[in-house]
Amino acid sequence: MTTPTTAMPYQYVVLRCVPRVDREEFVNVGVVLYCEEAAYLQTDWSVDRERLAALAPDLDLDAVCEGLDFVRDVCSGDESVGAVATKPAGQRFGFLKAPRSTVLQPGPVHGGMTTDPGRQLEHLLERFVG
Repeated sequence: MTTPTTAMPYQYVVLRCVPRVDREEFVNVGVVLYCEEAAYLQTDWSVDRERLAALAPDLDLDAVCEGLDFVRDVCSGDESVGAVATKPAGQRFGFLKAPRSTVLQPGPVHGGMTTDPGRQLEHLLERFVG
């Protein structure tokens, strides 16, 4: 695949681990990026287990990682995770960006322009998750 020379619009959400919703404390753990023009919907994530354990010692970190795997499977259209994975990419992104009151939550939707959605996802993960 060649990299386009014209920038394409994209949207993204930062995924947050919110161990206690009532305290409104969170740690960024991933990014979902959607670029309709490039037919691109992907996520990447990284869980800092030590940091999350310090914030919430009783948090089930394996369950957090399973939730992030679910997001990855929805992005890739893996039908084993349910009917949402069979929907068009834009609808799957809509599902993933919807607010939730669970431990794993999407932040606000942001956008930008890119010639390479994959590299943009890498950049956003480094910038927001580290």
